[in-house]
Amino acid sequence: MRDAWSALADGTRREILTLLKSRPHTAGEIADQFSLSAATVSHHLSVLKESGLINSNKRAQTIIYSLNSAAVKEISSAVSVWSKK
Repeated sequence: MRDAWSALADGTRREILTLLKSRPHTAGEIADQFSLSAATVSHHLSVLKESGLINSNKRAQTIIYSLNSAAVKEISSAVSVWSKK
């Protein structure tokens, strides 16, 4: 889970997770939401994927990114427990 916490430390990555909460998106759709280079968005997606917070599914030449709901619930549960103390 340590990688997930590191991934969440960046505001852009948190925004990407918020975007993916509504529905899966292609890399291009995600990149269109930010004024960052495609390479920078790709890096953020890579960090999120490596941390287990998002999944990717390749369809022909397109990669579709989606939220890993189980991982996000685990993080939410941990935060919830800490906030009750």
